[in-house]
Amino acid sequence: MLDLNAKYEITSYCVGDTKAGTKMGKMQLKNLENASTLNCILWEETINRIPEISTRIGNIIKITTGSYNEKYNNCLITNFDVLEQAILGLEEDKRQQYFDKLIETVEAFKNDELRNFVLDILISNKDKLLVAPAAKQMHHNYIGGLLVHTVECVDILKSIFPNIKKNLNYDETMAAAILHDIGKLFEYDINVESGVIDYNEQFLKDWLSHSQYGYSLCMSKGFKKIAKMIASHHGRADWGAMIDLAERDLEPFYYIIHHVDDLSAKFGMTSVNDLKNI
Repeated sequence: MLDLNAKYEITSYCVGDTKAGTKMGKMQLKNLENASTLNCILWEETINRIPEISTRIGNIIKITTGSYNEKYNNCLITNFDVLEQAILGLEEDKRQQYFDKLIETVEAFKNDELRNFVLDILISNKDKLLVAPAAKQMHHNYIGGLLVHTVECVDILKSIFPNIKKNLNYDETMAAAILHDIGKLFEYDINVESGVIDYNEQFLKDWLSHSQYGYSLCMSKGFKKIAKMIASHHGRADWGAMIDLAERDLEPFYYIIHHVDDLSAKFGMTSVNDLKNI
Protein backbone atom coordinates (compact mmCIF):
# COMPACT_ATOMS: atom_id res chain seq x y z
CA MET A 1 0.00 0.00 0.00
CA LEU A 2 1.02 3.62 -0.48
CA ASP A 3 2.47 5.33 2.58
CA LEU A 4 2.79 9.10 2.04
CA ASN A 5 4.89 9.39 5.19
CA ALA A 6 7.46 6.81 4.12
CA LYS A 7 10.95 7.52 2.83
CA TYR A 8 11.93 5.54 -0.24
CA GLU A 9 15.16 4.87 -2.12
CA ILE A 10 14.95 4.74 -5.91
CA THR A 11 16.45 1.37 -6.90
CA SER A 12 15.62 1.42 -10.61
CA TYR A 13 14.03 3.71 -13.19
CA CYS A 14 13.45 3.49 -16.92
CA VAL A 15 11.21 5.14 -19.50
CA GLY A 16 9.50 3.32 -22.35
CA ASP A 17 6.71 3.76 -24.88
CA THR A 18 3.10 2.72 -24.36
CA LYS A 19 0.94 1.18 -27.09
CA ALA A 20 -0.63 4.60 -27.49
CA GLY A 21 2.75 6.12 -28.31
CA THR A 22 3.17 8.08 -25.08
CA LYS A 23 5.98 7.79 -22.54
CA MET A 24 5.66 5.76 -19.37
CA GLY A 25 8.17 5.58 -16.56
CA LYS A 26 8.69 2.52 -14.39
CA MET A 27 10.24 3.16 -11.01
CA GLN A 28 11.03 0.70 -8.24
CA LEU A 29 11.35 2.02 -4.70
CA LYS A 30 12.64 0.49 -1.47
CA ASN A 31 10.97 1.50 1.77
CA LEU A 32 13.83 2.55 4.06
CA GLU A 33 11.95 1.50 7.19
CA ASN A 34 11.04 -2.08 6.32
CA ALA A 35 12.95 -2.71 3.05
CA SER A 36 9.72 -3.57 1.20
CA THR A 37 9.51 -2.90 -2.54
CA LEU A 38 7.06 -0.54 -4.21
CA ASN A 39 6.60 -0.68 -7.99
CA CYS A 40 5.53 2.65 -9.47
CA ILE A 41 4.28 4.14 -12.73
CA LEU A 42 4.82 7.69 -13.97
CA TRP A 43 2.83 8.97 -16.95
CA GLU A 44 4.27 11.26 -19.61
CA GLU A 45 2.99 14.48 -18.05
CA THR A 46 4.80 13.69 -14.82
CA ILE A 47 7.96 12.59 -16.62
CA ASN A 48 8.10 15.87 -18.54
CA ARG A 49 7.55 17.93 -15.40
CA ILE A 50 10.08 16.25 -13.10
CA PRO A 51 13.81 17.03 -13.68
CA GLU A 52 15.77 13.97 -14.80
CA ILE A 53 18.16 14.39 -11.88
CA SER A 54 15.24 13.75 -9.51
CA THR A 55 14.90 10.17 -10.79
CA ARG A 56 18.54 9.29 -10.16
CA ILE A 57 19.14 5.78 -8.82
CA GLY A 58 19.79 5.99 -5.07
CA ASN A 59 17.84 9.20 -4.48
CA ILE A 60 15.85 9.25 -1.25
CA ILE A 61 12.34 10.51 -1.96
CA LYS A 62 8.96 11.05 -0.35
CA ILE A 63 5.82 10.61 -2.44
CA THR A 64 3.59 13.68 -2.12
CA THR A 65 0.75 12.72 -4.48
CA GLY A 66 -0.11 9.33 -5.91
CA SER A 67 -2.54 6.44 -5.78
CA TYR A 68 -2.18 2.70 -5.25
CA ASN A 69 -3.66 0.27 -7.78
CA GLU A 70 -4.64 -2.98 -6.08
CA LYS A 71 -5.29 -4.72 -9.39
CA TYR A 72 -1.84 -4.09 -10.84
CA ASN A 73 -0.01 -4.02 -7.50
CA ASN A 74 1.68 -0.72 -8.24
CA CYS A 75 1.55 2.95 -7.41
CA LEU A 76 0.81 5.78 -9.82
CA ILE A 77 3.04 8.69 -8.80
CA THR A 78 2.13 12.21 -9.84
CA ASN A 79 4.64 14.06 -7.65
CA PHE A 80 7.40 13.46 -5.13
CA ASP A 81 10.03 15.38 -3.20
CA VAL A 82 13.72 14.51 -3.27
CA LEU A 83 14.95 14.37 0.32
CA GLU A 84 18.52 13.34 -0.43
CA GLN A 85 20.35 13.39 -3.75
CA ALA A 86 22.33 10.23 -4.43
CA ILE A 87 25.88 10.14 -5.66
CA LEU A 88 26.18 8.84 -9.20
CA GLY A 89 28.82 6.28 -8.48
CA LEU A 90 32.53 5.94 -7.95
CA GLU A 91 34.56 9.14 -8.17
CA GLU A 92 36.78 9.49 -11.23
CA ASP A 93 40.09 9.11 -9.38
CA LYS A 94 38.81 5.98 -7.62
CA ARG A 95 37.71 4.50 -10.95
CA GLN A 96 41.21 5.01 -12.32
CA GLN A 97 42.65 3.26 -9.26
CA TYR A 98 40.35 0.29 -9.78
CA PHE A 99 41.27 0.14 -13.46
CA ASP A 100 44.99 0.29 -12.62
CA LYS A 101 44.54 -2.59 -10.20
CA LEU A 102 43.05 -4.75 -12.96
CA ILE A 103 45.92 -3.84 -15.30
CA GLU A 104 48.47 -4.68 -12.58
CA THR A 105 46.81 -8.04 -12.00
CA VAL A 106 46.87 -8.95 -15.69
CA GLU A 107 50.45 -7.76 -16.21
CA ALA A 108 51.52 -10.37 -13.63
CA PHE A 109 50.19 -13.24 -15.78
CA LYS A 110 52.88 -15.74 -16.78
CA ASN A 111 51.04 -16.69 -19.98
CA ASP A 112 52.14 -14.09 -22.55
CA GLU A 113 49.34 -14.80 -25.01
CA LEU A 114 46.64 -14.60 -22.34
CA ARG A 115 48.19 -11.48 -20.79
CA ASN A 116 48.17 -9.65 -24.13
CA PHE A 117 44.62 -10.81 -24.91
CA VAL A 118 43.14 -9.52 -21.64
CA LEU A 119 45.19 -6.31 -21.63
CA ASP A 120 44.02 -5.48 -25.15
CA ILE A 121 40.37 -5.92 -24.13
CA LEU A 122 40.73 -3.75 -21.01
CA ILE A 123 42.76 -0.98 -22.60
CA SER A 124 40.76 -0.76 -25.84
CA ASN A 125 37.53 -0.51 -23.84
CA LYS A 126 38.84 1.66 -21.00
CA ASP A 127 36.43 4.56 -21.56
CA LYS A 128 33.41 2.24 -21.34
CA LEU A 129 34.84 0.28 -18.42
CA LEU A 130 35.39 3.42 -16.35
CA VAL A 131 31.66 4.19 -16.29
CA ALA A 132 29.85 0.89 -16.93
CA PRO A 133 27.43 -0.50 -14.33
CA ALA A 134 27.43 -4.19 -13.43
CA ALA A 135 23.64 -4.48 -13.60
CA LYS A 136 20.49 -2.53 -14.26
CA GLN A 137 19.07 -3.24 -10.84
CA MET A 138 20.44 -6.27 -8.98
CA HIS A 139 23.91 -5.18 -7.84
CA HIS A 140 26.64 -2.60 -8.49
CA ASN A 141 24.16 -0.55 -10.55
CA TYR A 142 26.05 2.75 -10.62
CA ILE A 143 28.80 4.52 -12.54
CA GLY A 144 31.95 2.42 -12.17
CA GLY A 145 29.92 -0.48 -10.78
CA LEU A 146 31.35 -3.03 -13.19
CA LEU A 147 34.89 -2.03 -12.22
CA VAL A 148 34.08 -2.38 -8.53
CA HIS A 149 32.40 -5.76 -9.03
CA THR A 150 35.27 -7.06 -11.17
CA VAL A 151 37.95 -5.96 -8.70
CA GLU A 152 35.95 -7.51 -5.85
CA CYS A 153 35.91 -10.80 -7.78
CA VAL A 154 39.67 -10.52 -8.33
CA ASP A 155 40.32 -9.81 -4.64
CA ILE A 156 38.09 -12.68 -3.50
CA LEU A 157 39.82 -15.05 -5.89
CA LYS A 158 43.27 -13.93 -4.74
CA SER A 159 42.31 -14.51 -1.12
CA ILE A 160 40.99 -18.04 -1.63
CA PHE A 161 43.37 -19.32 -4.30
CA PRO A 162 46.10 -20.43 -1.83
CA ASN A 163 43.53 -22.75 -0.23
CA ILE A 164 42.38 -24.36 -3.48
CA LYS A 165 43.81 -27.86 -3.82
CA LYS A 166 42.24 -28.78 -7.14
CA ASN A 167 44.13 -28.31 -10.38
CA LEU A 168 43.26 -24.74 -11.35
CA ASN A 169 45.43 -22.56 -13.54
CA TYR A 170 45.84 -19.19 -11.83
CA ASP A 171 46.11 -17.08 -14.99
CA GLU A 172 43.11 -18.71 -16.65
CA THR A 173 40.96 -18.47 -13.55
CA MET A 174 41.89 -14.84 -12.93
CA ALA A 175 41.23 -13.99 -16.58
CA ALA A 176 37.77 -15.56 -16.27
CA ALA A 177 37.08 -13.46 -13.16
CA ILE A 178 38.08 -10.31 -15.04
CA LEU A 179 36.19 -11.12 -18.25
CA HIS A 180 33.09 -12.91 -16.95
CA ASP A 181 30.97 -9.75 -17.26
CA ILE A 182 32.85 -8.02 -20.09
CA GLY A 183 29.73 -8.16 -22.27
CA LYS A 184 28.02 -5.77 -19.86
CA LEU A 185 30.11 -2.98 -21.37
CA PHE A 186 27.78 -3.25 -24.35
CA GLU A 187 24.65 -4.74 -22.77
CA TYR A 188 23.90 -1.62 -20.71
CA ASP A 189 23.81 2.11 -21.37
CA ILE A 190 24.17 4.52 -18.46
CA ASN A 191 23.34 8.22 -18.45
CA VAL A 192 26.29 9.78 -16.65
CA GLU A 193 24.22 12.86 -15.81
CA SER A 194 21.36 11.05 -14.08
CA GLY A 195 22.72 7.58 -13.32
CA VAL A 196 19.79 6.00 -15.19
CA ILE A 197 20.65 2.58 -16.63
CA ASP A 198 18.91 0.88 -19.52
CA TYR A 199 19.52 -2.02 -21.87
CA ASN A 200 21.28 -1.36 -25.16
CA GLU A 201 18.74 -2.33 -27.83
CA GLN A 202 21.34 -3.20 -30.47
CA PHE A 203 23.15 -5.55 -28.08
CA LEU A 204 19.88 -7.33 -27.33
CA LYS A 205 19.34 -7.84 -31.06
CA ASP A 206 22.84 -9.21 -31.66
CA TRP A 207 23.46 -11.30 -28.54
CA LEU A 208 21.56 -13.59 -26.19
CA SER A 209 23.35 -12.30 -23.10
CA HIS A 210 26.58 -10.82 -21.82
CA SER A 211 27.66 -14.37 -20.93
CA GLN A 212 27.34 -15.42 -24.55
CA TYR A 213 29.43 -12.41 -25.57
CA GLY A 214 32.24 -13.27 -23.13
CA TYR A 215 32.09 -16.95 -24.03
CA SER A 216 32.30 -16.21 -27.76
CA LEU A 217 35.14 -13.71 -27.27
CA CYS A 218 37.30 -16.24 -25.43
CA MET A 219 36.42 -19.17 -27.67
CA SER A 220 37.38 -17.17 -30.76
CA LYS A 221 40.92 -16.83 -29.35
CA GLY A 222 41.19 -20.47 -28.26
CA PHE A 223 40.81 -19.91 -24.51
CA LYS A 224 38.23 -22.66 -24.15
CA LYS A 225 38.47 -23.25 -20.41
CA ILE A 226 38.04 -19.55 -19.68
CA ALA A 227 35.04 -19.50 -22.01
CA LYS A 228 33.47 -22.40 -20.12
CA MET A 229 33.97 -20.69 -16.75
CA ILE A 230 32.23 -17.61 -18.14
CA ALA A 231 29.43 -19.75 -19.60
CA SER A 232 28.68 -21.26 -16.19
CA HIS A 233 29.13 -18.24 -13.93
CA HIS A 234 25.37 -17.65 -13.47
CA GLY A 235 25.08 -21.11 -11.98
CA ARG A 236 21.67 -22.15 -13.28
CA ALA A 237 20.10 -22.09 -16.71
CA ASP A 238 17.06 -20.22 -15.39
CA TRP A 239 19.43 -17.56 -14.04
CA GLY A 240 21.03 -17.15 -17.48
CA ALA A 241 23.85 -19.72 -17.32
CA MET A 242 24.83 -21.30 -20.62
CA ILE A 243 26.15 -24.28 -18.65
CA ASP A 244 23.97 -25.32 -15.73
CA LEU A 245 26.03 -26.29 -12.69
CA ALA A 246 23.36 -28.83 -11.78
CA GLU A 247 24.66 -31.00 -14.61
CA ARG A 248 26.42 -34.16 -13.47
CA ASP A 249 30.15 -34.86 -13.60
CA LEU A 250 31.32 -31.33 -14.35
CA GLU A 251 34.99 -30.67 -13.69
CA PRO A 252 35.72 -28.49 -10.63
CA PHE A 253 36.90 -25.48 -12.65
CA TYR A 254 33.34 -24.84 -13.86
CA TYR A 255 32.23 -23.76 -10.37
CA ILE A 256 34.84 -21.26 -9.23
CA ILE A 257 33.76 -18.08 -11.04
CA HIS A 258 30.11 -18.64 -10.15
CA HIS A 259 30.92 -18.66 -6.43
CA VAL A 260 33.32 -15.71 -6.63
CA ASP A 261 30.79 -13.70 -8.65
CA ASP A 262 27.99 -14.57 -6.24
CA LEU A 263 29.98 -13.44 -3.20
CA SER A 264 30.63 -10.04 -4.75
CA ALA A 265 27.03 -9.66 -5.92
CA LYS A 266 25.70 -10.36 -2.42
CA PHE A 267 28.37 -9.01 -0.07
CA GLY A 268 30.31 -6.42 -2.06
CA MET A 269 29.62 -2.73 -2.61
CA THR A 270 26.35 -3.63 -4.27
CA SER A 271 24.61 -0.27 -3.79
CA VAL A 272 25.77 3.22 -4.63
CA ASN A 273 25.28 4.03 -0.93
CA ASP A 274 28.05 1.54 -0.09
CA LEU A 275 30.53 3.91 -1.75
CA LYS A 276 30.08 6.62 0.87
CA ASN A 277 32.66 5.07 3.18
CA ILE A 278 35.51 4.62 0.69
